[in-house]
Amino acid sequence: MNILIANNQKIVPIKRESVRSIVRRVLKSEGVKADEVSIVFCNDAFIHDLNKRYRGVDNPTDVLSFSLTEDGSNRSGIAALGEIIISIETALRQAEECCHPIERELEILLIHGLLHLIGYDHSVDDWEQDDMCRRQMALVDGN
Repeated sequence: MNILIANNQKIVPIKRESVRSIVRRVLKSEGVKADEVSIVFCNDAFIHDLNKRYRGVDNPTDVLSFSLTEDGSNRSGIAALGEIIISIETALRQAEECCHPIERELEILLIHGLLHLIGYDHSVDDWEQDDMCRRQMALVDGN
């Protein structure tokens, strides 16, 4: 599996093998076979621009996921899931608010992004009771 990682920030060192390990573990756990996934680590300005352009939300966010096919079909023969964009600046703020290390926050955001790419969606109104939230936290805890 090709896991492409672009580190477009200099705030936090990215442990590429750890990122790859998380991606492989989550996809295996979910029974998803894929040839490729891309992950971009960036700053708030970069993700803010994407959030405004593609979601109409004029603020930075923590993670965005872009599937390569809207309907999940694979016409190219390569099972490329899509791209996950993670803002390091937002992740740092969230890690501080939650009193856990940045590495844990990045794992949470990476898993969240992957779940979106494989078809999970969540309710914004009742996130804590949502199936995606429960699955995400089980995967963070290694289940």
